[in-house]
Amino acid sequence: MQATAILKYIRLSPQKGRLVADQIRGLPVAQALEVLKFSAKKAAGPLRKAVESAIANAEHNEGADVDELRIASVYVDDGPMIKRWRARAKGRVARIKKRTSRITVTVSDVEKASSKKTETEKDKQEDK
Repeated sequence: MQATAILKYIRLSPQKGRLVADQIRGLPVAQALEVLKFSAKKAAGPLRKAVESAIANAEHNEGADVDELRIASVYVDDGPMIKRWRARAKGRVARIKKRTSRITVTVSDVEKASSKKTETEKDKQEDK
C-alpha cells in the first residue's frame, strides 16, 4: 500500500529543499515529523505539510495503520521559475530567477512491501 501527496508551486529553492528531504527519507512517519518539527530550515514547513497530507491520504483512502507507515520516497523537483529583472550599471539589466519547487512524498506500509519482495525472490528461485 502506498499513498502520495504532491505540493506544487512552493516558493523554495529545490536545492535547499533536497537538504531537508534527505534527512527524512526512509524514516518512520512519526520520527520524520519530529525531525521536521525541530528543523530550523525553511523547507521543513512545506515538507511537514506534505508528509501529513500523505499520512492522511493513506489513512483515509487506503485504511492504513499510521504506526506502520514509513517514508518510501521524497522528491523535491524544479517548478516553474518566476523571472524578474534588476537594473545594473550603464543601462543593463540582470535576470533574477525566483525558483519554485514541486514536493512529492510517498508513504508505504513496511510489512506489505517486504512481503512482496520475498514473493518475487521465491518466484525467481523456482524459475531456475
